[in-house]
Amino acid sequence: MKRNWFLAALAFFLSLAVVLLLNSTPLASAPGAVASSPSLRSLIGNRPFYLAAAVKEQPLLSDPMYGQVLAREFNTIMPENDFKFENLHPDRDKYDFSTTDRLVTFARTNGMHVRGHTLVWFHALPRWLLEGNFSREELMAILEDHVKTVVRHYRGQVYAWDVVNEPLNADGSYRDTLWLRSIGPEYIDLAFRWAHEADPEALLFLNDYGEGMSAKSDNLYSLLQDLVSRKVPIDGIGFQMHVGFLSSDNPPEVAENMKRIGELGLEVAFTETDIPIAKLPGKTEAEKLAQQARLYGEFLQICLDAPNCHTFGMWGFTDRYSWIKNFKGTPDAPLIFDVDYRPKPAHQAMVEVLQKWR
Repeated sequence: MKRNWFLAALAFFLSLAVVLLLNSTPLASAPGAVASSPSLRSLIGNRPFYLAAAVKEQPLLSDPMYGQVLAREFNTIMPENDFKFENLHPDRDKYDFSTTDRLVTFARTNGMHVRGHTLVWFHALPRWLLEGNFSREELMAILEDHVKTVVRHYRGQVYAWDVVNEPLNADGSYRDTLWLRSIGPEYIDLAFRWAHEADPEALLFLNDYGEGMSAKSDNLYSLLQDLVSRKVPIDGIGFQMHVGFLSSDNPPEVAENMKRIGELGLEVAFTETDIPIAKLPGKTEAEKLAQQARLYGEFLQICLDAPNCHTFGMWGFTDRYSWIKNFKGTPDAPLIFDVDYRPKPAHQAMVEVLQKWR
């Protein structure tokens, strides 16, 4: 079943007969950044590489700069929350694709690709499901219907899916979830098989944190080995890369882990990259932003250097709408554009890496 990633991706990119002409006017830069920079998207061109940003619909509706910078800098979007179970499947017999349809339309209008996140997760489940007291057979039927309905709805429009999100705990054990308790660990196999049935051409990923060399990454590797050995239709793993929070801040360790996963014949996609600065070394904001820039550049470089990495995704792109403040209760500046959409040193670091990419 395994597809040739490079040829599939190349064909996908070349199939775009018309792509909007990108605005090449340099953006005003944040303090510490180079005065003007080309867009990241322009440096990638038509090469088969997915530079992705997680997106929210509300800023697209209310903040014109949000959509402008998004389409200028990235060739791929990942709806941040709108593909999750509780949003798409609010009642047992009802699906609501209105928001995700609008996001997919935005992507198509701007010549962008769509990555789907996520089909199966322990969080963001609707009340009817959590409180339903369903039998194992009923839950299997509900999950099968959900996976197949969503993937079929976007067949040919979503090039890749994060099928199962965060199945393991930080120590590498299976996470105690509704799906594990009710169905057993085979829920992972089933979700991948159902997704593949619904769209045989979509690339299918497991997504989790624990990207460096650790007990968790060892257990993730063992899980991937097992799935591959049993011919479960999985194409790769998504590395979340919430650096310094849930994820590794050690690029060489991440590269080592990517290498062994590649030896299984699997892709690695960077899916949710962000780098908060609060705990980075440095006495001043400028010093912390310089460390952030270094890490963004190094992680992008190891993806470009790896034969099994063709996606570098970020969990947003502007600090204005970062999830960190709501999740941790304190502001931070984890992304590559500041709250006023000015490119930060991290953006320039990525520009420099892409300019050298051959």
